[in-house]
Amino acid sequence: MEKKCYQLVRRINSAYQDISLRDYLNREMHLSHRTLSAIKYKGGHLLIDGEDRTVRHILREGEVLTIVLPPEIPSDFLVSEEMPLDIVYEDDFLVVVNKQAGIPVIPSHQYPSGTLANGLLAYFEKENLASTVHIVNRLDRNTSGLMLVAKHRFSHERFFKMQKQKEIHRRYLALVSGHVNDEEGLIDAPIGRKEGSVIEREVDWLKGKRSITHYKVLKQFSDCTLVAVRLQTGRTHQIRVHFSFIGHPLLGDDLYGGRVEKMERQALHSFELSFIHPFTGEFFHLHQPCPEDMARLVDGSVDITKI
Repeated sequence: MEKKCYQLVRRINSAYQDISLRDYLNREMHLSHRTLSAIKYKGGHLLIDGEDRTVRHILREGEVLTIVLPPEIPSDFLVSEEMPLDIVYEDDFLVVVNKQAGIPVIPSHQYPSGTLANGLLAYFEKENLASTVHIVNRLDRNTSGLMLVAKHRFSHERFFKMQKQKEIHRRYLALVSGHVNDEEGLIDAPIGRKEGSVIEREVDWLKGKRSITHYKVLKQFSDCTLVAVRLQTGRTHQIRVHFSFIGHPLLGDDLYGGRVEKMERQALHSFELSFIHPFTGEFFHLHQPCPEDMARLVDGSVDITKI
């Protein structure tokens, strides 16, 4: 069975009467030169009322434009592996997944298989989609929660631009050691790679990149604090490094000094994701409650939808 290629369909209104298809694709659809080249040379189509047209075609009101995106071939290093997936939302352009702790996002030398990308590719193949996996926001292996994944190159380009322009908003829940005194705060400390390590990061005032973390205290417990966290920058291990730096490492985070008696992984969960859908204009505001290992420590005492 031939795999399904993605199609975008638009009816031309009077505002675009007598302009070229190329101008419409640039101004209205925001297709990049790379995407147009892929459509032209890699099996895509630009159809007007069902017939192939070039970008020089002059549009008329009422015509129906169908953009057939070319099929995508997964990278050689990515193989499909069936695994359970907790899909929170899905449409023709994206998938939002609730990632479980302990699962790497993409294959690496340390984790060549069993990653979320392997599982998503198997899911796409099962759905007969001519697509590969485009990760928009990545989480550490032992961080749980909401992740945004684009279904094809075109939507990934749009989400990538949105992310650079700070139009995709994420918040995290973290359980940190000790009592954080300020109700709200900001950590502004540059982060760089720790010398001699390919994994560990540290605050580096000389060579580090500026890193800013906002937090809000939600509840104090006997020996830890539940905080909501928003990243202004997105450095590797930023939340973990910053809270360790101010003396409140995440519970379970043995890499950065957190105690492991109560948690077997860093107590970090991506609980909120919000954005305006770049193709439908719909506003999405998604929440995902804490997984069991964190929930048992906070007794379900915080309503995340009201944070």
